[in-house]
Amino acid sequence: MPLEFEKDLVELEAQMVRLEEKGPGGKAGASELMALRQDHDARIREIYGALTPWQTVQVARHENRPLLRDYIEHVFEDFVELHGDRRFGDDRAMLGGFARLDNHRVMLIGQQKGRSFEENVKYNFGMARPEGYRKALRLMKLAEKWRLPVVCLIDTPGAHPGIEAEARGQAEAIAHNLTEMAVLETSIITVVTGEGGSGGALGIGVGDVNLMLAYSVYSVISPEGCASILWRDAEKSPEAADALKLTATALLEMGIIDGIIPEPPGGAHRHRDETMANVKTELLKQLTRFKKTPRKKLVKQRMEKYAKIGRPS
Repeated sequence: MPLEFEKDLVELEAQMVRLEEKGPGGKAGASELMALRQDHDARIREIYGALTPWQTVQVARHENRPLLRDYIEHVFEDFVELHGDRRFGDDRAMLGGFARLDNHRVMLIGQQKGRSFEENVKYNFGMARPEGYRKALRLMKLAEKWRLPVVCLIDTPGAHPGIEAEARGQAEAIAHNLTEMAVLETSIITVVTGEGGSGGALGIGVGDVNLMLAYSVYSVISPEGCASILWRDAEKSPEAADALKLTATALLEMGIIDGIIPEPPGGAHRHRDETMANVKTELLKQLTRFKKTPRKKLVKQRMEKYAKIGRPS
């Protein structure tokens, strides 16, 4: 489904498709098609150069953005999934395992969403339960043992909010991940690829370098949740998105994240291959950067990095 603010683009794209389907139409047809393409490119740059925070939230949630399984298929190689937390069960919303990125062996961990309703039910809409976070930590500790870097791809509206998750220690599982990731003796690279929602994102979000795709979002609560609490009115979600400072640009300015991975104008849902290639390039850069850093130094630098957040510069 097209986003509300993209309707002009959809109409231009439909016109281009109709002209292309007609086939060669002489100079007049070629000229008309070129003019439409130029108009489309100019309009898309205009729209995506001035997205509001609320519009950015909608782009981050777009159903056609690359999902974790897309990155596994197109960015990583030799992925071997590992299952279970060795306590309760296997959470399908949290996926992880050994993988290779060119000549780098890594432990890949991330939240998995679905595209269809049936898939989203299967993966619980990317909302992990305690066993998901405990599985993630088990894999991180395994990576530490074998001296493999950890790559976390974050895309979740939040941790599962159900009573059964709370009964099994949702808050404790996330908090335990935070404390253990802070001192994990191997490099950790995190990338918010879509939604970075609340503690659900933070549970795999402590890293030596924290990155976001340009049109992703990262916040302590969803705009809808914030609006419902503050104004008792979900219609106030755009105002809440403004106040939450959840865009990559705002978070970089505040020193919460360390860098932004570019997306072409039009977003990852329109340019999937190019966006995933950009993620791969940045991951390779960071993996090379940390490859020879001593383990103890990694932990020291990580602790210092987080201690500086929120302090006046």
